[in-house]
Amino acid sequence: MQVGTISKRTIIRRTAVMLLCGAAGWYLKAKLTPQMPMMGMNMGDPYVLVQQVQQQDISPKKSYIGHVQAINAVDLRPQVTGYVEKVLFQEGSLVKEGDILFVIEQKRYLATLELREAELESAKASLVRAERDYKRQKSLSSQNYASKATLDTSESNYLQAKAAVKQAEANLELAKIDMGYTEIKAPITGYIGKALVTEGNYVNSSTQTLARIVQTDPIRVAFSVSDKDFLNMREQKINHGIESIKTELVLPNGKVLVNHLKSRFNDNEINPDTATIAVYAEYGNEQNLLLPGNYVDIRIGKRENDFATLVPQAALAQDEHGNYVMTVDKDNIARETRVVIGNTMEDKQIVKDGLKPEDRVIIQGLQKIRNGQKVTVGEIKTGEDK
Repeated sequence: MQVGTISKRTIIRRTAVMLLCGAAGWYLKAKLTPQMPMMGMNMGDPYVLVQQVQQQDISPKKSYIGHVQAINAVDLRPQVTGYVEKVLFQEGSLVKEGDILFVIEQKRYLATLELREAELESAKASLVRAERDYKRQKSLSSQNYASKATLDTSESNYLQAKAAVKQAEANLELAKIDMGYTEIKAPITGYIGKALVTEGNYVNSSTQTLARIVQTDPIRVAFSVSDKDFLNMREQKINHGIESIKTELVLPNGKVLVNHLKSRFNDNEINPDTATIAVYAEYGNEQNLLLPGNYVDIRIGKRENDFATLVPQAALAQDEHGNYVMTVDKDNIARETRVVIGNTMEDKQIVKDGLKPEDRVIIQGLQKIRNGQKVTVGEIKTGEDK
């Protein structure tokens, strides 16, 4: 029993010694291993986040929700009956006015056209014969060699032959029209959608739609404005012309189109329920960025820009002497800069005086720095998410 007890104690002591030695080894390794500083940073200088001063147009604008609409859209429908022989366009492509898009079987209509041409030639030949007979009978009647009844019959045959020629000409014209309808052409320039009928299908001249073309340049944006805003815009147009009105379209992806306005008109009455009036603005759309059915933000204001200096509100500080910001010079020295402020715009502060366009202001870390202190800088570029 004594031997077993000594063995257990020995084991416990040896285990404790091993743990102490291991801990001491890790401690010595940590003390002796050199600490690598963070790359590019002086660990003695406080870290701050800066942003360059922004110059932004602060002229007042009214914002509305606009609905993009096609000015022209055409559903292609067949005017004759037959099988579709050819589909001559790529779905989703731009087609130009006059392009042949579908061909409906032409043999039957070509045969009808040739038949009508032959009928016209026959009718003309009959007219020549009837005209000669009428002139002969008229001459004989004037010499009392032909009876009045014979002359009347000859004249009637001549008039019927003239009518037959006109009828044959009309039938030929109809045959030409039908032959022309076997080639379905684009009536406008625009983007064509999916082919709703493919080669080999039988179509008729009822309500069947073959495809749809939508014009996208120019394009229209419809929106509603209050009666007050409408009167203000009308006064601006009368006094300074439509060129004095600046419009901006904000697309769903945030891209802004400026001054693409071509023309504008409004509805002829105000909605009494909402006290608004519909306005329709026509825009150039060369890049095809505006698509029918889209909703966009439309901002309207004066063409003259009013630029101002803006800084994030987080950069602004105040003491008993007034408002100031902390700027960082090219040597990364923080400087206290007194400013005169104006109104706010969303999360930004308008600065009337005190800053230059190239200044960098501290927007994070103000509490841990003092005037003239060197700092380590991280910079947010204009437009970068914070």
